[in-house]
Amino acid sequence: MNRDRELAIVHQEILDCTKCPLHVSRTNAVPGEGSINAQVMFVGEAPGVKEDESGRPFVGRSGNLLTDMIAEIGLSRDEVFITSVLKSRPPNNRTPRKNEIEACKPYLHRQIDIIGPKIIVLLGGVAVSSVIGPLKVSEAHGRVHEAEGRKFFITYHPGAALRFPRLRDEMRKDFWTLKREFD
Repeated sequence: MNRDRELAIVHQEILDCTKCPLHVSRTNAVPGEGSINAQVMFVGEAPGVKEDESGRPFVGRSGNLLTDMIAEIGLSRDEVFITSVLKSRPPNNRTPRKNEIEACKPYLHRQIDIIGPKIIVLLGGVAVSSVIGPLKVSEAHGRVHEAEGRKFFITYHPGAALRFPRLRDEMRKDFWTLKREFD
C-alpha cells in the first residue's frame, strides 16, 4: 500500500474515532495536514475552538503565529506536516487527560511512521510529555533530543508565546536553531 493511502486510512480512522469521550463534544476531529514528504513535522497539544470548527490544525491565533514562524525559516505549511497529540478538542480547552492522550497516541505514532520526517517539532509541554517523556520545555527547548531512533526538537507552544511575549522571542530563536537542523 502506498503512503498516501496509508495516511488517508489513519485520517479516516481519526474522523470515525470513538475511543474516548471527546468524540461526543467535538464538532470535527482534526487529523492534521501537510505534505506526506515533509522533512519537518509539528506536533501541538490539541485542537482549539477554531480547529474544532474547521477540522484543520493550528488555524486560530496560535496557528497564525506558527505559520509566520514556519515562513520565517523558509518553509510553508504545504511543505511541513502539522498535527496534535489529541485529535479532538477538550471542553473549554482544558489540559488533555491521560486516557485521551493514550487513545490518540497510536494515531500520532502511525502518522510519524508513515511520513517519516527528518525532525519532529514538539510544541509545548503536553506534546513533549506525551511523545518523549517528562521534560521541562523551559529547560529543554531549542535543542534536538533523540528518542526511539528519531530526532525531536522542543520549543514553546505558540499559544504560550502569544500570552508571554518573552516566550515569542525564545520561540523565534528556537526556530532559527531548527532551521540549521534541516538545512
